[in-house]
Formats: sequence, C-alpha cells, structure tokens
Amino acid sequence: MTEDKSTRYHRRRRRADFAGTVLVGLFLLLLSATGAAGLFRWALEWVTGWLPAPFGPLVAALLFFAGLVATVNALELPFAWYQGYWLERRYGLTTQILAHWLADHVKAVTASGVVMWSGLVTVYAAILLWPERWWLAAAGIFTVAMVLLARLAPVLLLPIFYRVRPLRRPELSERLLRMADRAGAPVLGVYEWAISGHTRKANAALAGVGRSRRILLSDTMLDAYSDDEIEVVLAHELAHHVHGDLWLGMALRTATLFASAWLASVALAAAVPWLGLRGPADPAGAPLLLFVAGASSFLFLPLANALSRAQERRADHFALKLTRNPDAFVTAMRRLAQQNLAEDRPSALARWLFYSHPPLGERIAAAQAWAGVTASLPAHGIMAAKE
Repeated sequence: MTEDKSTRYHRRRRRADFAGTVLVGLFLLLLSATGAAGLFRWALEWVTGWLPAPFGPLVAALLFFAGLVATVNALELPFAWYQGYWLERRYGLTTQILAHWLADHVKAVTASGVVMWSGLVTVYAAILLWPERWWLAAAGIFTVAMVLLARLAPVLLLPIFYRVRPLRRPELSERLLRMADRAGAPVLGVYEWAISGHTRKANAALAGVGRSRRILLSDTMLDAYSDDEIEVVLAHELAHHVHGDLWLGMALRTATLFASAWLASVALAAAVPWLGLRGPADPAGAPLLLFVAGASSFLFLPLANALSRAQERRADHFALKLTRNPDAFVTAMRRLAQQNLAEDRPSALARWLFYSHPPLGERIAAAQAWAGVTASLPAHGIMAAKE
C-alpha cells in the first residue's frame, strides 16, 4: 500500500521517538545493573573528599545528578535533531536554519535539565527527611510545581522562545474577547504568537489558568485563516476551560505522579541489595528511579490519551454549538491538516498509543454529521452551546 506524505512523516517521527526512548531506558538499566552508577558516585565522592562532612557527599550527589541529566540529554540529542530539525526540513515544515534550531534546543534542554535535576534533588531530600513515606512527599511537591508551572509558563517560559505581542487587529480581537465572555471563560487579552521564524505550522492556544489566561494566535494562522475559521478554532480551545479539562488533566497527572512515585519506592527498596546500594538514599539509585518513572508514565499513556481524545471530541461539539458554523470548522480542520501535515487516518495502534486528539478525518466527519442533524433545526442561541 502506498503511504501518503503525512503518514510517512508521522511514522518516521514515531520510530525515532521509540528508538530514543529505548536507548535511554537501556542506558539507565545498564548503569544500574552493572554497578557503573555506584562507581561514578564513588569517583565523585573521592574528588570531593577534601570537603568537610556533610558537604563532600552532598556536592558529590548534586554532581552525580547533573552528570546523569547531561548524559541522558546527550543520548537524546541525535533523535531530537532528527525529529525537530531533519524531518521538519525534509517535509518543508520548518523555517529555521540549523544554528537557530540548535539555539532553541539548548534553551529547551537547559530548562528541562534544570527541572529534571531539581526533581532528583527533591526526591533524595524527601528520602532523607521521610524515609518511610518519601514518595508521598515527593509526589505532593511535584503536584504543586505542576500547578504553578501551568499558571506561570505563558508568562515566564513562552517569551524565551517566541515573541508575543498584543494582536493588532482590533475587530478580530474584540470578536474573540466577546466570544470568550459569552462562553464563560474571560481572558486577559488576545496576543499574536510569532512562530513563523521557527515553523510553517499553524497553532492557537488559550494559555494559562484563571487570571493569567490569554488567547494566543500564531502569525502563521493569522496570515492564512479567515476570521470565521480562527473563531471556531478558539471556540474549541475555550471549551477546555469551560469544561474544566485542564484541571481534570492535572488530576489525572497527579494520580499518575503518585502511582509512579509509589512504584519507584517499591522498586528502589527491592533493588538496594541487588544493586549493592548503601540504602534508598544512595544517589547511585537515581538511574533506576528515572527508569521506573519513565516506564510507568508510558504505561499510563494510553489512558491519558483516551481521556484527552474524549475531551477533544466534546470541545469540538462545544465549538460547533457556540459558533454554529460547521463550514468554518471543516475548512479550518482541512487547512490545519494540510499546513501541519496531520495524519488523516492513523492506524488503531498509533491512535491508541500516541494520539491525544482524534484524527482530523474523524473530527471533520463528526462536524459534517452535526451539520446534517442541525441543518433543519432553528438556532437556539449561543446559550445552547453550554447545555
């Protein structure tokens, strides 16, 4: 069977993602099973042995975590380059030269590396302070950090990568603000999100929660989509806030965090004698903790994706009821599919494992079915969208 361009693109992305994940997982397992992690920790303690106790072992542990994070990022670099640059350029989706991509990647790796390093420090501090229930404390701290990040990311992190400024199309801005008010999800404002220097893809988002919520429209969308199409896309994003999908998603991620932390605590306790660790607080156990955390997250992924797809279907339905413009919805979806090289009908396995949204073909068919059902019915007004 001949594959179309979008199918080849996504199949290659998935293969690279899987290969990178397997490589990192094998590295973490080998580091633990061969005793290399303990040898590395011992070498760092020898180097820092001149420091008075307890600073020597503490500095050695911090350096061990930093070295582990740096090595994981180095192993992932070829796959990140292949997915984020080579494939995007091969399929005409990026506008970046290699130097610009590398600069963005360094920023992203630095941010994610700091988060991973801080997470390891948090876990081992919890083990020292609460040796019996450390996983509860660590998961609780991670949950608070997740909520704070959701609120602060649009303000603190987005400007690191993109230029964001107030939308200079007052009619469209007012139209979207009025729609947000009618939907019951008022926002701070509407902003142009300059991504054309990075990609040819189009995107829109309702970023932030509560008082920090704001509409983001990519310049690639503003240049190519009608106001009706932009409105229906944003109506979909508003639905997630009206339905509380963000908080439901956080609740699921919180449950996953606690389950993963508990599994990691069980694995670490069982592995202490097998791996020759000094105890649960031995920094040499960090590779095993990362492996268990990653594996458990992967196991929960189909459940998270299934929930997300259900939320996306409900958001599509909300957008159609709010705007009563199925034609604009269909044309926007088709334009997004073409511009973003979306896979129209992925395999059932790919959809189950990797898709947080229903495939574009399914979403378009649902909108056309909704239009057929409602074509002969009178309009019930905007408030019907909230029923």
